[in-house]
Amino acid sequence: MSYGNSSSAQHAAPIGTTQNVKSVSELTREVKELIEGNLSGQWVGGEVSNCRPASSGHVYFTLKDDAAQISAVVWRTTAARLGFELRDGLEIVAVGRVEVYAARGSYQLIIQKAFPQGMGALELALRQLKEKLEAAGLFDPARKRPIPEIPKRIALVTSPTSAAVKDMIQVITRRWPNANIVVVPVAVQGSSAAPEIAAALRIVHLIPGVDVVITGRGGGSLEDLWAFNEEVVARAIAACQVPVISAVGHEIDVTIADLVADRRALTPSEAGEFVVPHRAELIAGLGDFRERLKKSLTQRAVHARSQLDSLASRRVFANPLQRVRQLGEGVDDLSDRLNAVARRRVERSRQEVAQLSATLNSLSPLGVLARGYSVTYGCEAGGQSDKGLSNIQRGSLVRNAKDLKAGDSMLTYLGQGRVVSRVEHVISEENSGRESN
Repeated sequence: MSYGNSSSAQHAAPIGTTQNVKSVSELTREVKELIEGNLSGQWVGGEVSNCRPASSGHVYFTLKDDAAQISAVVWRTTAARLGFELRDGLEIVAVGRVEVYAARGSYQLIIQKAFPQGMGALELALRQLKEKLEAAGLFDPARKRPIPEIPKRIALVTSPTSAAVKDMIQVITRRWPNANIVVVPVAVQGSSAAPEIAAALRIVHLIPGVDVVITGRGGGSLEDLWAFNEEVVARAIAACQVPVISAVGHEIDVTIADLVADRRALTPSEAGEFVVPHRAELIAGLGDFRERLKKSLTQRAVHARSQLDSLASRRVFANPLQRVRQLGEGVDDLSDRLNAVARRRVERSRQEVAQLSATLNSLSPLGVLARGYSVTYGCEAGGQSDKGLSNIQRGSLVRNAKDLKAGDSMLTYLGQGRVVSRVEHVISEENSGRESN
């Protein structure tokens, strides 16, 4: 093969080397085989950073230290088995293999197991769940419900063959022989325990008469008690429609179920003591209450009798008619005073009327007439017509002689009777002065 010019020849591959050229895929495949063949089962310690849980359940993050970092992934099935939640800043030791992702030419750590540094996985998971449920308000004392004083029916959500259920039944029946107990059988250890306990708590209210629930088991390791630290059990206790007593392990064991339950018992036997009263103690308490009630009623009866005797000794009850007579005398006295006042009032009114009558009589025109005066009106008499009158109208009071003329008729009112007269001659003031002269 020849080339067109010397410049092209300068950039051509060296003679005899073209058969050694590899594709990117071939080289990546060799790197993948080299790395994955030699870096399986690696233990790597570092800090979780940029943690990104996916909706698929896989968890992607970066595992880093002060000088380097590596991409890491935990597949869904592995994440479910970790027992704790991966978070940014968490120091872990991871076990896994290194894989090459050929499409991007990158590599990542496929984690198969992980352990938190400084504490176990279960301790870390327990701490994380406590923080979550406390933030959700499931530990709030305000939401805790009271336990019935004397329950109608008690449900025991526990293993039917355990020593714990036998202890609870023994304690309950010894304290309250008539107790009505129903056992709801569930596993209390193992992978199926938490779902079974939660399912029983969700339906226990459907059992007729059940008004309180005890759930728990005997003591054991943290792993043995782990079902009562599961979130599904905690939320089932909080959602249970009847009050729940948690009785898990021994006094030193505190589970999530204990914190969420309406009441915690240190042991299953103590739960039996909480849930029912002691029959003998109750009977003794009732007897004491009866005596105190009897004493109280006796004291009240004595006090009432004393009050009754005191009332009976009062004069109003000893001689009730005396009070009636006193009231009658008071009424008579009031009647006499009222009559006297009425008479004085009538006499005063009579005098006032007499004075007013005298005043009216003195002002009455009739009184003036009775003293010799008269009142004259113009009138028509003897067949005279209106033309017979001069300046005075018929029925008008005559005040001035100038208003009359000879021939006019007049009606004069006297003290006794009336007089009709005719004017013969009119004498006015002017004429009367001349005549007197």
